[in-house]
Amino acid sequence: MKSFKSNAWLLPQPVLIIGTYDKDGNPNAMNAAWGGQWDMHEIMISLGSHQTTDNLAVNPEFTVTFATAATMVAADYVGIVSGRNTPDKMQRAGWTAEKAPNVNAPVFSEFPMTLECRVKQKIDESETGCYLIAEIVNILCDERFLAEDGKPDVEKMDLITYDPVHHTYIQLGKSVGHAFADGKQLK
Repeated sequence: MKSFKSNAWLLPQPVLIIGTYDKDGNPNAMNAAWGGQWDMHEIMISLGSHQTTDNLAVNPEFTVTFATAATMVAADYVGIVSGRNTPDKMQRAGWTAEKAPNVNAPVFSEFPMTLECRVKQKIDESETGCYLIAEIVNILCDERFLAEDGKPDVEKMDLITYDPVHHTYIQLGKSVGHAFADGKQLK
């Protein structure tokens, strides 16, 4: 077995798009890979110092959506370009923003599912960033991406994951089993 030094190689890593408004009410988005479920109704995101962190200092509400194969190029773009230096960043990304119904943050209509969130806590906050704990206030899903049971169908979304080993994006595939059920075969 080959040994590697310590790296941020937890797999798979989500490609999260964080949507905020700046102090003038203009939508902004950034790409963040270091995040996940914190608790039943909460998420955690590790954020460096960005326009997004500036925006959250003024307004603690935001949206989180998940990048797809169709949104990959613009999702990568909003991760490599700062809203601090590129005033037309959102126009270049080409996304359509509308106000979320339950939080003061943008929803980008190009994505299949969006979490409406509110900051609950910032851990280890400094000039270099923080760990953000947020309450999931509501979840929005485009009806085209619902399954027959009326819930979001992840397979229809063509979600992507970030490969930190090779710095690539990988499209997620098909369901291969049933959680909390298939393992019962070994009881």
